[in-house]
Amino acid sequence: MDEIWKTLYQSAKSVQKARTISDYVQAGQVASAVLSASGKIYTGVCIDTCSALGICAERNAIFRMITAGEDKIEKVLALMPDGKTGAPCGACRELMVQLMPGSYQKIQIMLDYEKQKIIELGQLTPEWWIT
Repeated sequence: MDEIWKTLYQSAKSVQKARTISDYVQAGQVASAVLSASGKIYTGVCIDTCSALGICAERNAIFRMITAGEDKIEKVLALMPDGKTGAPCGACRELMVQLMPGSYQKIQIMLDYEKQKIIELGQLTPEWWIT
């Protein structure tokens, strides 16, 4: 496996600290690491609320990347509560498509870390509305 995927996995694992913040907010069940085109890694955790104000780990990491002045994604890894990796949800996919409409198809997604299964976002979003 490419060494960068190991680094992304460890980066996500380092911020994955499931916790209850209040009666209405939980955080850290899912963590994500995003590799930008510059080679920098951005991390984020999910923040779940009792209303629609929460955010997924992947979007959290992407927003941190955008805040730092970057807007190109190379690789995305999402670490689930059970320690396995999985595909981004529809809202996260939608953000990546809108962020990189001409090249989102090539963003690599770690679908299954244990089996080393990597797919491209274009495979998850073959005929997205924006293209």
